Amino acid sequence: MHNIIKKYLQHGIVTIDYPKKPVNTEFITGKPVVDDNKCKKCGDCVKRCPSSAISLKGKIGFNLDNCLFCSLCADICPVQAISMSHDFELSKKKREDLRAEPLIIEDRKLPSQDYELLGSNLKEKINSYFGRSLGIREVDAGSCNGCDNEINALNSPYNDLERFGMHFVASPRHADMLLVTGPAARNMELALIKTYNATPEPKLVVAVGACACSGGIFKDSYSTRNGIDCILPVDVYIPGCPPRPQALIYGILMAIESIGKV
Repeated sequence: MHNIIKKYLQHGIVTIDYPKKPVNTEFITGKPVVDDNKCKKCGDCVKRCPSSAISLKGKIGFNLDNCLFCSLCADICPVQAISMSHDFELSKKKREDLRAEPLIIEDRKLPSQDYELLGSNLKEKINSYFGRSLGIREVDAGSCNGCDNEINALNSPYNDLERFGMHFVASPRHADMLLVTGPAARNMELALIKTYNATPEPKLVVAVGACACSGGIFKDSYSTRNGIDCILPVDVYIPGCPPRPQALIYGILMAIESIGKV
């Protein structure tokens, strides 16, 4: 016991101050940005992108719901017109806000009224994430576990999500929010719907990572759906492959602020 107390005194407080204070972003790989003055529109970056996230209509643009933040576009650009920023606060309430070109919706239908998904409007509001404990259920809908590892890091002493009055729960029946990762594999589709239906109102759905936002690198695959919003109503999209814990915190707080008073 004495040794434990001694270590506490030696290390002090390690929890980050974000979002109360800005975080050091030097080590964070954010979204790609393009210098239009340098860009020659050669199309090399479009061909190199593994998830078809780059649009070359008029000028170079990035569909962040597809982007893996892999930096291959910046590496291959012959004139170095593309660079990776350090911006991680990229979450949006609408998927369209993450795109450089309009979103073409083909297979984005809720399965059936039997699943009670059509009445997805929130009936109540969470007054504050400090005023009420918020239960979060993480759902892996066919991910590579990259996003899940970042979600696990939210419980570390460094990020300490519970300081906001939030905690992860084992059952969707105790949850207020679903954090969904993966492109929605077809074998997980029914399980995801059942999890959503088991979550009591009011409830929030947050799509975590490029796969959950749009299908990512698995888009248009025979075995997956093109993102979570093909199955469930999504409140906030958090892009990235995978998004860092700070980006997850930002997206979670955005989801809560959209229905409550913070």
